[in-house]
Order: sequence, then structure tokens, then C-alpha cells
Amino acid sequence: MEWIQDEFRISTDKSLLNIDIIHQFLTNSYWASGIPRKTVELSIEHSLCFGLYLDEKQIGFARVISDQATFAYLSDVFILPEHRGQGLSKWMMTCIQSVEGLQGLQGLRRFMLATADAHGLYEQFGFKGLSLPERLMERLEPDIYQKTG
Repeated sequence: MEWIQDEFRISTDKSLLNIDIIHQFLTNSYWASGIPRKTVELSIEHSLCFGLYLDEKQIGFARVISDQATFAYLSDVFILPEHRGQGLSKWMMTCIQSVEGLQGLQGLRRFMLATADAHGLYEQFGFKGLSLPERLMERLEPDIYQKTG
């Protein structure tokens, strides 16, 4: 799948992804600090990925983990700092939510994500705090990449 807006392009073609840029950003992020490159590669292999490009240079990324029927989890969303403030994250979210067909993200019972600082963005796309937090549980290991190297 591919979307074009002005000089920007979003594609789900994994062969276009620049793993170096993705790994560099994620390993320095608050949510995946120190993530090994091999883990990034494996996560991409098993996800529906969205690369954002400007003149063939990757400037953004997002991935969705899903059974394509009932559940999806949005993860690793970023726009490189020098390209923020242009509405690109909103456009990427619009593209993600438009996916239908075999890799469909329509009609899911639950679509989740975690964020420390982008609640306003995701609320524009229907995300909100947990309606029944007492029903959800997690096993969280926030320092796992520092432990495994």
C-alpha cells in the first residue's frame, strides 16, 4: 500500500525501510532505549509497517501488530525531529486507520497503544484511556534491553 501527499510518501513495503534509521531512533527513545538491532529487525518482520519518506529518505515510521480480525497494537511511531510540526503524524495515523482488506485494521474490537506524550494526537483518532483498566493486565520489563544487550 502507498499514499502520497505533496513530496511525502507512506509505504507498507518493508524493502524500502531503512533499518539503520529506525534502530537509531528507537534505541534512543524513551520506550525502547538500548533495543538491539536484531530485535528491531524481528519486530519489523512480524508487523505491518509504515515507512514515511521524503525524496526516498526515511523520515518516519510506525508499525502495527495485529491478528487482522479482532486486535491490534500500534507501536514505535516516530517522525524525525527535523520534520515534525508539518502534520505528518496525523497523516500517518489517517493512513494507518484506512487499511482494509487482508491486512485490515477496520472493525477491530480493540486497537491499543502506549504513549507518554502524544495523547492529544491519538485522541483525534478515537483513542482514549482504558475504559475497564481493572480487566487489563501486563507483564512489563522496562529495562529488558539493558539486561540483554
